[in-house]
Amino acid sequence: MKAQLRRRAALLTGALIPLALLAPPPAGASSAEPMAAAFDSAATAYEVPRDLLVSLAYAETHLDGHGGEPSASGGYGVMHLVSNPTTHTLERAATLTGKPASALKTDDAANIAGGAAVLRAYADELGMDAAARKDLGKWYRAIAKYGNAASADVARLYADTVYDLLAQGIRATTPGGETVTVQPRAVQPDRGEYAKARDLDNPAKTLAASADYPAAQWVPAHSSNYAVSNRPASDAIDRIVIHVTQGSYAGTISWFQNGPRPNPTSAHYVIRSSDGAITQMVREKDRAFHAGGYNRRSIGIEHEGYVNNASWFTDAMYRASAALVRTIADRYRIPKDRTHIVGHHQVPGTDHTDPGPHWDWNRYMQYVTNGSGGGTNPHTPGEVCGAGYKVIDSAALGSAGTVYLLYNAGNGYNCVATLKKTSLGTATATSAFLEVQGKARVTDSGSFAYYAGPVRAAAAGKCVKWGGKAGSAAYTSPFEHCG
Repeated sequence: MKAQLRRRAALLTGALIPLALLAPPPAGASSAEPMAAAFDSAATAYEVPRDLLVSLAYAETHLDGHGGEPSASGGYGVMHLVSNPTTHTLERAATLTGKPASALKTDDAANIAGGAAVLRAYADELGMDAAARKDLGKWYRAIAKYGNAASADVARLYADTVYDLLAQGIRATTPGGETVTVQPRAVQPDRGEYAKARDLDNPAKTLAASADYPAAQWVPAHSSNYAVSNRPASDAIDRIVIHVTQGSYAGTISWFQNGPRPNPTSAHYVIRSSDGAITQMVREKDRAFHAGGYNRRSIGIEHEGYVNNASWFTDAMYRASAALVRTIADRYRIPKDRTHIVGHHQVPGTDHTDPGPHWDWNRYMQYVTNGSGGGTNPHTPGEVCGAGYKVIDSAALGSAGTVYLLYNAGNGYNCVATLKKTSLGTATATSAFLEVQGKARVTDSGSFAYYAGPVRAAAAGKCVKWGGKAGSAAYTSPFEHCG
């Protein structure tokens, strides 16, 4: 997940910002569009790029303040201002804006202003002057810091998510029915020291695969958040527990890496909403702390999102999770039924409600028991690459799949995705690559259930070489599509 923030140049870091300095909503802003007006006002007041502020908020919460209820890591509101034993951005926002914490938790406009103030404070601490603040790419390190990540790798994942959203554009509906948009725009992020961090979005290049599920990347939880065991020899595994993170993908990974703390928490796997990417954080033989009395007997799977917002529960997430569950069930001979594949709310003695009323158990269990439901890949090139991308070329990879080249006229980016046609739902060797003339080739390669990619790069006015592989069939284009 990825994020950025902004604040005022004339202020000393940590100084109280007088309420009089808060800019009013822009002239002509409609009272029927309060959240859009709040983003505009906060961006102006704290000299933070408005579109980055919206992208950060969307990455965190899908612009849903959840009625002032905290996330699993103690984050509040649209901007996920955090108050927990190790992170205090909520309290810092209160100091910077002069607004009480109670208002920052429950009032969208106050919360957005608080997030902008904290982001700007980080920018000031990083020495960003007025010129740097006008360059969206220069905000990368401030956004990475806003994510409160436990490691540089997860901080990069967080910031990259925000910039990916900026490149793709956003059209989101708030709980109040308002539509907030960000137009797609190409921005080259200045990662600074984070350029050396592992790219968790491209595990084939930088990470060892998960030991238990090859399609997952391996990012271990803090040792205090799980118990080393020897299952199933020590304890039989006969349950799979479905959770919802009550937070973002990157935030959840960071939370499980953070410790020790009074209430240790983890899960074996975390799954991303947008594309079904999977991270394993605890070995299946070990006991994750996720389901109380079921910890010894179960595997825990967290799904990015919030129980009261259905927008997080995508088909890509359902299918990726179902494919993972099938392999776990087969490995431990767990029946594929609702007695053995349960929601967190079904665990005896729990007070949790996840996965909640928006989780589509019927569809999910169909995917678990029947795979993809047929011989057709459920994904499309446009879905893999994101909004605004259109197919401009393709090449068959025998009977194993097809590699596609797409272009987004809104931001000048190309994208390559390889979609499988065989072994659907089973992790097999698949790859996609994109090379912009004069720049290094970028490749996504590994064992994937449905597709490789997306591989995106700014290529307006440039020639590109592209291709991919599925099974034993491969394709490499010449440099072409120059324009």
